[in-house]
Amino acid sequence: MAVSKSTLSIVFIVLGGLAVLFGTVLVFVGPIIIDDQIVKNVEINPNNGLSYTMWKDIPVPFFMSVYFFHIVNPDEILKGEKPTVVQRGPYVYRENRWKDNITFHDNHTVSYKEFRQYFFEESMSVGDESDVVTIPNMLVLGASVMMENMPFPVRLLLSTTFKTFNEGPFLTKPVGELMWGYDSKLVDFLNKYLPGMLPTSGKFGLFAEFNNSNTGQFTVFTGQDNIRKVHMVDSWNGLKSVDYWRSEECNLINGTAGQMWPPFMTKESTMPFYSPDACRSMELVYQRPGVSRGVPVYRFVAPKTLFANGADYPPNEGFCPCRQSGLLNVSTCRHNSPVFISHPHFLEADPVLLDTVNGLSPNEDEHGLFIDIHPETGVPMKVSIRLQLNLLIKSVFGISETGNIAEVVMPMIWFEESGYIDGPVLNTFRTSLVVLPMVMEYMQYIFIALGLAGILGAVMLYVNDKKATKKTSVSLTQGVSTNYLYLHIKKQRLQCELQSKMCICM
Repeated sequence: MAVSKSTLSIVFIVLGGLAVLFGTVLVFVGPIIIDDQIVKNVEINPNNGLSYTMWKDIPVPFFMSVYFFHIVNPDEILKGEKPTVVQRGPYVYRENRWKDNITFHDNHTVSYKEFRQYFFEESMSVGDESDVVTIPNMLVLGASVMMENMPFPVRLLLSTTFKTFNEGPFLTKPVGELMWGYDSKLVDFLNKYLPGMLPTSGKFGLFAEFNNSNTGQFTVFTGQDNIRKVHMVDSWNGLKSVDYWRSEECNLINGTAGQMWPPFMTKESTMPFYSPDACRSMELVYQRPGVSRGVPVYRFVAPKTLFANGADYPPNEGFCPCRQSGLLNVSTCRHNSPVFISHPHFLEADPVLLDTVNGLSPNEDEHGLFIDIHPETGVPMKVSIRLQLNLLIKSVFGISETGNIAEVVMPMIWFEESGYIDGPVLNTFRTSLVVLPMVMEYMQYIFIALGLAGILGAVMLYVNDKKATKKTSVSLTQGVSTNYLYLHIKKQRLQCELQSKMCICM
């Protein structure tokens, strides 16, 4: 039995209306479902395999690339001339990180210690750990500045100690030894008779205390009661603030531990985090949108005020005593050693710093730090943290090893910690937290479009059916009229023929 077009129109209208209704419901309910899915996947919960594994073991490639500023004119520096350096490297190390001593608490927080190990990657490096470079001797030049205001006999005694242990103002050693430690009789002497004076009880190296170490005990919020607080630091080593700086605001421990952030970020959001290595909280700001390996991201960068001095940016007054803008004085958390942190090659720093050293050429692409983050989940897709370690050097009266060195903040090394999500982890992340929510978002518009198309098709079908019915009715009417006229004419002809026959008979 054939179905009439009017019936089909009604069916299409009903189905189209239902599709529009379902799509409209998804417009309002869909975001709730998506957000709920994100919340379940980003909170710190052992039952969430993907996010918990990413948080606990960081199963993505992570590297530290180190660049040395090799001094080419050490003798001239002792005479007061401007230092000239040549960048060497990168010397690349694969970095393994994992969390241990994980303890969940009743107040929706979790405590842990994060450990780290470094392994040299020769294939990714420009050079080998056996390469020999020359850098300032921190034990000599750093200690000299620290003792500058001590009585003259104390300074003479220090200079005599340097001579006794054959310690000069500059070190010329292999990269591996400078990184992870070298044998020094002076270090052994200090550790034996003045324990605690140096940051390490073994060999002395720039990163000796980093390898096979942890960053302290972090206690962070799990987000199970408030997803807006997930990964935010509740305390570090039991502290909610440190005492390195001169203001309460600068001493506060703010933000996350620097690996993940709360979800649902906007362009107005910032990315605060606490760095134990820098001894302070820092904050990145939004720069631009982008795409990283098929995942939409926001790029966050360091604001120009991050290392500005108190004169240029009053909120940073608490990080002083300050020198030129672009330097962070970390001596208070580095055994009072005159150490400063900056961006590589003094990027965004006072131009005066560049004028004191030959061989520096800062540019944003190579030396700026950034984090590309998926804003809906707060998960970084690509990270590049670049910082430079500098030492204040100058001539100190009474310590002959310092010669006539002009006062200068001397670059020693800069390093980049970089990582990105790739491989199976990327595929799982993209499918679970990007593709599926995107499909659900598109479905609502697809249903509305199909519903409207169905309703429009039903209307057109109904109109066409009405036109066809009217045409059929007109055709039938015309057919009846034609038949009636034919019969009427035939009748008249018969009447005429009958009358003619009657006339003839008469």
